[in-house]
Amino acid sequence: MMSLLEFVIVFVAILLFFFIHLWRCNRNTPLTYWPLIGMLPGILCNLPNIHDHLTSVLKHHGGTFKFRGPWLTNINFVLTSDPMNVHHITSKNFGNYGKGSEFHEIFEILGDGIFNSDSHKWKYNRDILQLLFRQNVFKNVVQKVSHKKLESCLIPLLNHASESGTVVDLQDMFQRLTFDSICSIVLGFDPKCLPNNPTEFQEVAFEKAFNKMEDTIFYRHIVPRCLWKLQKRLQIGQEKNSNESQQIVDQFLHQCISSRNEEQSGVNCAKDDESNFDMLKALVEERGIGQINDKFLKDTAINLLAAGRDTISACLSWFFWLVSTHPFVEAKILEEIKEKLRTNDENWLASGVEDLNKLVYLHGALCETLRLFPPVPFEHKCAIKSDILPSGDCVSPNTMIYYSLYSMGRMEQTWGKDCLEFKPERWVSEKGINIHIPSYKFIAFNAGPRSCLGKSISFIQMKIIAIALLWNFQFQVVEGHNVCPSVSVVLHMKHGLKVNVTKRSI
Repeated sequence: MMSLLEFVIVFVAILLFFFIHLWRCNRNTPLTYWPLIGMLPGILCNLPNIHDHLTSVLKHHGGTFKFRGPWLTNINFVLTSDPMNVHHITSKNFGNYGKGSEFHEIFEILGDGIFNSDSHKWKYNRDILQLLFRQNVFKNVVQKVSHKKLESCLIPLLNHASESGTVVDLQDMFQRLTFDSICSIVLGFDPKCLPNNPTEFQEVAFEKAFNKMEDTIFYRHIVPRCLWKLQKRLQIGQEKNSNESQQIVDQFLHQCISSRNEEQSGVNCAKDDESNFDMLKALVEERGIGQINDKFLKDTAINLLAAGRDTISACLSWFFWLVSTHPFVEAKILEEIKEKLRTNDENWLASGVEDLNKLVYLHGALCETLRLFPPVPFEHKCAIKSDILPSGDCVSPNTMIYYSLYSMGRMEQTWGKDCLEFKPERWVSEKGINIHIPSYKFIAFNAGPRSCLGKSISFIQMKIIAIALLWNFQFQVVEGHNVCPSVSVVLHMKHGLKVNVTKRSI
């Protein structure tokens, strides 16, 4: 009779033979399906390079594939980079695809704000915010705040770095700058994350709490739901940190809302008063409309702060890296600025919205940056009813569908064989105007009814910052500095953007 040891050896040998055979059959497949554990090993092994790895997987499968996770985990979803699938999901069959309960749980930090809501609640949020975004006073305040932070903080800091030869982390600077700016615009409060003195850099509890909340959202994407739910119930690990951070944010926003309620006291400020405008105050003044209560104000503020800080700072970081490593592009942007804008003095370039619209090549360079490095690399939806995508893939009810914005910008069938190259020229026509590309192909600002309301405002901010910095300084990436995407819900640079700064003479 076979001994237990012999039985184990034979069993292991058969199992090993089976796995080797399976590997040989699938070795040319970027993502192999393994019994019991599904496709998870392929994801975990390539996690540091996950965006490019999944782009390869999508190319191998023709733009769409079904991910199957370990047995009994229910981690199954459809991943696509097919523009027609995205058009179908975001526009043509919009009513069948919502955020879903799983999304709402993962992003519960955002409450019932516009990014985390569906149906009537989402439409109400969007209608209210659309009214604010369309006001001229809002655009003027965005410009005013951006100019002020540049003149009083960022340009002096970069001047100091240039004179002292100090290495600067531009990504950190942009995160501080945009957080200060969005807090001023939304809350009427400048937390001064970016000081005007290089010796006064400090951590701001409110901003630090925001970073930890972002980490929690990513954590919930990669850890089984049952595990993070248990951590949340027991208040341990990442979920304990998240709870503490959320309390800091909630407490601060509660103080801001209480202050606005007291200020109002039944008397509305002039809506075109730029010196006295912030979005929270404007919303408080509309309290009589429908569902505007303290919870609505808090959730809306959190959503706006998250959108206004991370997306713009991420795009600016990638933009300055790309421009600094493409001298020809930098020269063309400077030539366009010199030709189409006027300078007030040697340090500052003042521009209105009409002037900014003249900068066709700069706009193309920003679009090209967003194509290659979209601030939000993935979006996900949940199917309400069964459906068939244009690619022919069947979708069952409650199926999660992810579309990779990162991969969509790297598809030859959409952008040509030079899709991996940084070429702002692809956005400029022979007539010298910007080429319009449908949003379901250029997806950085989403598409369909849920397209980003802040698109034009984002371009205004980014152009103002890009003009001021490129006109005044030249940036060179520190030799040997590794620039690569982080693995997070926002496409930051993993190691920041370390640069040497030189004062430019034009």
